[in-house]
Formats: sequence, C-alpha cells, structure tokens
Amino acid sequence: MSYRWEITANALRQGVVGIVRTHDAESAVSAARAALEAGLRSIELPLTNPGALDAISGLSAAYPDATIGAGTVLDEASAVLAIRAGARFLVSPSVDAAVIRTAHRYGAAAFPGAGSVTEIVRALEEGADAVKVFPASALSPSWVSDVRAALPQAPLVPTGGIGPADVPQWLAAGAVACGVGSALTRGTTAEISARVETLLRSAHG
Repeated sequence: MSYRWEITANALRQGVVGIVRTHDAESAVSAARAALEAGLRSIELPLTNPGALDAISGLSAAYPDATIGAGTVLDEASAVLAIRAGARFLVSPSVDAAVIRTAHRYGAAAFPGAGSVTEIVRALEEGADAVKVFPASALSPSWVSDVRAALPQAPLVPTGGIGPADVPQWLAAGAVACGVGSALTRGTTAEISARVETLLRSAHG
C-alpha cells in the first residue's frame, strides 16, 4: 500500500497521464496495455465507459507497478466503487468536496478539475493532491505560466484537447503533467505504442 503522496508522485512522474476513453472494458484494456507496454506508467480510465471498473480491476492486477486511476468521478458512490476496483487516483471535471474526502478516506489521490483561478484555489483548499486544468483547449500554456506566477504551489495538470506534440510546451509553462486522451490512445495497438514512445522521449527532452 502506497501513501497518497507517493501515488501522486508516481501518477505524475513522467509528465503524462494517458486517458483511455473507449466504449467497453475490452477496448479499454487493449489500448491501456499498448500504452503501458510502451512505457507509460500512468493511465486514467473514465467512468463514462460502462466497463471502466472491470478494466481498472484487470489492469491494476496485471500491472501492479503502474498507477491506474479513474476519471469522470462525479460523486461519492462512484469514488468508492472506483477505489474498490483498484483505482489509485480519482480525476473529476469539477471540484466536489465529497469525492476528494472519499478518495482520501481510502488512501487514493484526488485530482479535481478547475477552469479558473478561483476554482483552483478552492480545489487546493478542499485538499486536492493535484488540479486538473480543464478544458485546456480553452486556455493556453501562457495561462498556466501566469497562474503559476501567482500560485506557485499549485500542481496543475492541463487536460482536454492536448495532443502529444503539445505536451513539452505545457510542461515548460509549469504544468506538473498533462492528461492526453484520444490523440494518444486511439487507433491500433501499434499506433498507440509508437505515439507513447515518441511522447515520452519528447516530454523528457
């Protein structure tokens, strides 16, 4: 069992969280396996997929050294189910105090979503381990840089509309990591593997 700060560090260490957004457990596991085998160590499976809990459970068992999380966690009940399935971090599109408290109660990390400075501060006050900046497509790396100038303590994870080629500039602006979804995890397993390998090389210079 890892402490929450260790989970957070492991989830964000590579500067990339791969978001596997598919329609069933089988396709989610297939895409996640391709990314993990290519070297990515942090995967988020959104609960918009009705098979997400099964995928989280299977991947957590098969890849104990990876950090598997659940996304689109909107309420306490979903948080509990995701953690019981093996999710080690919970990502939300908004700030929900009950989700954050539930994550912490059971030793998981919480990454709530925020789209403004006010929401970022609220997320930190509620105990967020990192803050998902969402949707990143409506913002810019310079916005993150400006926010970090005022809130240097805020661990920001821009997500939404970020492609693999965009990651280095967000990291350079001060983001601790980026959430990268379909631009990284769509297509065949060979295509996913190639993208992940290229991204990991570029993210680390």
